[in-house]
Amino acid sequence: MKHKIFAIAVSALLIPTVNAHNFEDANEAIEYRQSAFSLIRYQFGDMGAMLKGKKDFDLNVFQTRAANLAGLANIPHEGFIDGSDTGDTEALAKIWSNKADFDSQMTTFQENAAKLNVAAQTGDKKQIKQAFGNTGKSCKGCHDMYKKD
Repeated sequence: MKHKIFAIAVSALLIPTVNAHNFEDANEAIEYRQSAFSLIRYQFGDMGAMLKGKKDFDLNVFQTRAANLAGLANIPHEGFIDGSDTGDTEALAKIWSNKADFDSQMTTFQENAAKLNVAAQTGDKKQIKQAFGNTGKSCKGCHDMYKKD
């Protein structure tokens, strides 16, 4: 039963994001997206440690992390509202001046995270490593363009 509930919850997270939000102000949006990115960083970092041999590779844990990442990948985009380019954020203002490109890069990340989840569920390490690398590239590409160092 726990697995069924988890599957339903993850499926709900995979619904495409919309531009609707209920943030009271820009600071709330910034905190929201930073919290989501923190969870993403943990999932991705744990998988990376397993693939690099810094941690024992546990397929069940890896599969859980990949499923979590696939759901979480959709969350932060909502927090990039107008006016949230100032304050306690590392987001660069060019996110909003290049919104179409930023949105495209976020979509690529979401798609790659979903593909990593599919690869992880196969248990095939070759597929997993390929998908993990692609997901990492999509993270880095967006960070290089739109995040302060």
